[in-house]
Amino acid sequence: MESFEIGVILPGIAVQQRDRIDLREAARHAEDAGLDGVWHGDHLAIGAPTLDAPIALATAAAATTRIRIGTSVFIPALRPIAWAAKQIATLQHVSGNRLILGIGSGGGPAQWAAAGVPYAERGRRTDTALTLLPRLLAGERTQLHDEPGEPSVELTPPAPMPPVWIGNASAAAIRRAARLGDGWFPSLISPAEVAEGRKRLFELAAEHDRPTPVIAIGATSALGTGAPSRREIASGITSAYGRPLDEVIDIPLTGHPKEAAEKLSAYRDAGAAHAIVGIAGGDWRTQVDLLAKVRNLLR
Repeated sequence: MESFEIGVILPGIAVQQRDRIDLREAARHAEDAGLDGVWHGDHLAIGAPTLDAPIALATAAAATTRIRIGTSVFIPALRPIAWAAKQIATLQHVSGNRLILGIGSGGGPAQWAAAGVPYAERGRRTDTALTLLPRLLAGERTQLHDEPGEPSVELTPPAPMPPVWIGNASAAAIRRAARLGDGWFPSLISPAEVAEGRKRLFELAAEHDRPTPVIAIGATSALGTGAPSRREIASGITSAYGRPLDEVIDIPLTGHPKEAAEKLSAYRDAGAAHAIVGIAGGDWRTQVDLLAKVRNLLR
């Protein structure tokens, strides 16, 4: 049976306060439970309390020794590319090269305005970042712009380029993953959509003479008794993303760990090798322990 890894999104500010758990303890708890990764989103101005992703993940890395740390997802285009590279290299250094770099170009226009970056340029800037980051992390002297005479930069110390997983389920994200990524990282989609995307990913990667990227899905869960129901979580997805309820009703992982394992088995059969799970309700520590049981059932 093929392996299947499960990572968990670290708790946000509200959950940390409710469950009296900080990032250090949360990361250690996930590692001790046997999960494969701890992950954090990257947000600047979304109208809700959020922490800076590189600092939060550096905290998690310092508190652990084995578990991977990941961005879900890092948005390099919000930053000057040399600054983004320095943050990534630092995370590699402090974590002992445990970073997985989920990359995206999302967020609403207000977030891009807060960064002083034109919203319409996000795709181009993301492609530029993906092209330049390997050279910058390698410590190569790199010209940051195409215009003649533009200054170049050399960043030290160098660091290994982490695996890059391209976030989003869109056709553009699949093309970007096939051309520039090591993984495709869609969230809240069905096994059938994963299988369809995998087929397209295989075709495009072959056109670029590259290996087919791995597939990691973003999921949401609330396991066991006393947690929100599948309908409640699906209604939240509908409200947040404007997707029809009947389209997302089967996506949340709920019920007994065996039920969640069966659902994730369908994603594995469709071609996914990883699930990055955001906890939608219930005590955070308890939910991590239940996810660890799911992981063991999938072994």
